[in-house]
Amino acid sequence: MNTFSLVFSNPKYILLGGIIFVGLLIPLLILSEYLFFEPYVVGHIPKDTELGFSLIVILSGLAALVLPMNVYRINFLRHSKKKLGGGVFGSIVGAAAGACGCGPVGFAIISTFGSIGSVASSFLITYEIPIRMAAICILVLSYFTTIRSLKVECKINSDN
Repeated sequence: MNTFSLVFSNPKYILLGGIIFVGLLIPLLILSEYLFFEPYVVGHIPKDTELGFSLIVILSGLAALVLPMNVYRINFLRHSKKKLGGGVFGSIVGAAAGACGCGPVGFAIISTFGSIGSVASSFLITYEIPIRMAAICILVLSYFTTIRSLKVECKINSDN
């Protein structure tokens, strides 16, 4: 059984992944103005913003994949005699990478700081797509690190 099947064969981790996916996707879509609730629920993807929308969906999906796998790893190692290795740092980085996609939240927070906030906000607006791409790269790296950690530390054989 491969690592992906082993982790997500437990409904608890499927539910956790679903909650993470929806919990990231909906707020990011609202803050990026792809989803509106006034006067009724409307989704709108303006022309030439398809890439930003796609990156939000990918970012949410990867976070929903990586975080439950890391929770599984931590739970497995907590119940075994082994100690958690340096992979905990990778888990933290992977979890934090999901937050990198929250550019609009940063805009709202930074804009409260006057002229310095407007410069920072301008920077975030300009580099929103590269920041999301960097977050996706970090999550992909975290995915492969987690797979390797599960195979080594948890003795999961993916050849079967």
